Amino acid sequence: MAKVKKPPFITEEQRFLEEGNYGDNLFITSVDKVLSWARLSSLWPMTFGLACCAIEMMATAASRYDLDRFGAGVMRPSPRQTDLMIVAGTVTIKMAERIQRLYDQMPEPKYVLSMGSCATSGGPYWQHGYHVLKGVDLIVPVDVYVTGCPPRPEALIDGIIKIQEKIRKESLIKRKLQERANV
Repeated sequence: MAKVKKPPFITEEQRFLEEGNYGDNLFITSVDKVLSWARLSSLWPMTFGLACCAIEMMATAASRYDLDRFGAGVMRPSPRQTDLMIVAGTVTIKMAERIQRLYDQMPEPKYVLSMGSCATSGGPYWQHGYHVLKGVDLIVPVDVYVTGCPPRPEALIDGIIKIQEKIRKESLIKRKLQERANV
């Protein structure tokens, strides 16, 4: 006669731990996921409008497109209060130093969104102007590029959503450990 294996006895507490929740009211998650959710739900962008794209950036924050529903509606004037720099427009050699200074003043973690053809690749001006840089990525690291001349507000919203996806996948704890290892 073959012995029948009994399934292991699982307590209700173990079942809740395996499912990852306690009833309808309490969920178990890591602190890292909670921090990522809080950061992506409350982006604080700094507007850095240098040319025509700034008009589209302002339109994105207005009531028709309502950037606030994506958690990034409050534009901040100070780099010390922001975590996202939106560079919109032509970047000149004279502005490069200021962009670098503002980027350095932003607290970690910080992100940069390049908006428009001029900020991304110099636009139509870099070939004939000695003073125009061929993209803001020569000065600061860029996380998302939004192309167009000027890009529509929907494109900027899509770029902000891509930044939020990057934040969702990012681990602050791993980032801090890597920074300590590099020092």
